[in-house]
Amino acid sequence: MTTIVSSLPTSARAQSASGAVGAANSARVWVAVVGSSLGAFMAVLNIQIVNASLADIQGAIGAGIDDGGWISTSYLIAEIVVIPLTGWLSQVFSLRTYLITNAVLFLFFSVGCAFATNLGQMIVLRAIQGFTGGVLIPLAFTIVITLLPKAKQPIGLALFALSATFAPAIGPTIGGYLTENWGWQYIFYVNLVPGGLMVGMLWLSLDRQPMQLGLLGKGDWSGIVTMALGLAALQTVLEEGNKDDWFGSPFIARLAIVAAVSLPLFVWIELTSSHPLLNLRLLVRRNFGFGVLANFLLGTALYGSVFIVPVYLARIQGYNSEQIGMVLAWTGLPQLVLIPLVPGLMQRFDVRLVIAIGFALFAASNFMNVYMTGGYAGDQLFWPNIVRAFGQALILAPLSAIATSGIETENAGSASALFNMTRNLGGAVGIALLQTFLTKREQYHSNVLVQSVSLFEEATRARIERMTGYFLSHGVSDHALAAHKAIVAIALRVRQQAYIMAFNDTFFLLGVTLTIAFAAVLLLKKPGHITAGGGH
Repeated sequence: MTTIVSSLPTSARAQSASGAVGAANSARVWVAVVGSSLGAFMAVLNIQIVNASLADIQGAIGAGIDDGGWISTSYLIAEIVVIPLTGWLSQVFSLRTYLITNAVLFLFFSVGCAFATNLGQMIVLRAIQGFTGGVLIPLAFTIVITLLPKAKQPIGLALFALSATFAPAIGPTIGGYLTENWGWQYIFYVNLVPGGLMVGMLWLSLDRQPMQLGLLGKGDWSGIVTMALGLAALQTVLEEGNKDDWFGSPFIARLAIVAAVSLPLFVWIELTSSHPLLNLRLLVRRNFGFGVLANFLLGTALYGSVFIVPVYLARIQGYNSEQIGMVLAWTGLPQLVLIPLVPGLMQRFDVRLVIAIGFALFAASNFMNVYMTGGYAGDQLFWPNIVRAFGQALILAPLSAIATSGIETENAGSASALFNMTRNLGGAVGIALLQTFLTKREQYHSNVLVQSVSLFEEATRARIERMTGYFLSHGVSDHALAAHKAIVAIALRVRQQAYIMAFNDTFFLLGVTLTIAFAAVLLLKKPGHITAGGGH
């Protein structure tokens, strides 16, 4: 190579050297994009991977059923608080130092979670894991929209989409398999190999930059405090409200007041500050504002469906965590094939059309589940899951591109924080909404069904007599006991049917939510120019 270059004319050698440098820089950028996307994938994965193993973890550390939810909640609260801070802190400590430090800490505290011996330790370790992991999500997005040229951004956004939509879908699958076959500790150990690769890639690819510690003194501390208090309180209300009877709990009521005061105050501070933590004025830009709205609703349905399907399979069909994971795998695995094709679709078709089709398919997958019966299980969920996988694959990369087109470099941090925070916040709202909605609809359907299953009805008396005879012929000698067992069996059947009807209503609600997101997409305007993702 040296001989070839030295034999060229001076101008040719200069062009060759320039091209080599450009290729090397381009390769480093792609290593940074892949490494940061891998980090974002692990951070999102760790939201869902624990849910499939909660029962095992609770038993191992002596946590009650009600308290075990904090194992997930503590991670989510920390993550959603740190995401808006990440853009500013990456300026203070430099992108390279801040990202790599948090990546290493994320791995360290992941292993620490596997050694927790009681609930208090697990909550603290999970919170720190979430605080460090939350950094990885927006910074991966920021690297894509600031380091890649506009023409290459759709490929980077497709990689990022794997973290945002594929990771939640595949999380229960990985968690269920590891827990059933290796033990719950391995859901934390699994981060080590890809995490080590991520740290190595970031170490080699990101440029060293000086820290700007002076920015700490100029920080928007009033905004930081009100945002942290408001988001932490809101997240706790959403996660724990249904379990604690919402405002019937003084704890939830007090936190709701904190959120109701802190969050509007945060918005006012950001709009009036000369150096705000987040530039909320970006939300009045048509594409960014409607893009964030659609992204919020995507998070609601994305995390909501990952929550509701396992609950249905466990409660109605009696599936274990590994069986649930295998069902959900079909919402994730097809995305590995589909998402890499999305940048090509963005070049060939109007980006808004691609997003709209994605939301339409995602909505249709939920509407396909509104007529479930007692025999509706994994096999019947296969095609709705495939349709959902197609829909999800088409949404995030083009939505990210059109929402951030025209965003200036100095606003990239705010745009990344707002876009990613709203999706996670949408997920928290979605899960809380679906928990409450499912409970209320089950109560409603139970009341309706109980009225129709009356002892005054001939069909009910006949069913009790048949089931009494069944129990008498299967080892129950006392007629009164057999009749009691028959009534209990019918009551359980009625409740199961009420639950199935409530799940049907819940899937309908998810479909409606995605239809609203579809409408928000129709309000987007076509940017002046998007060449595979971004805008000029």
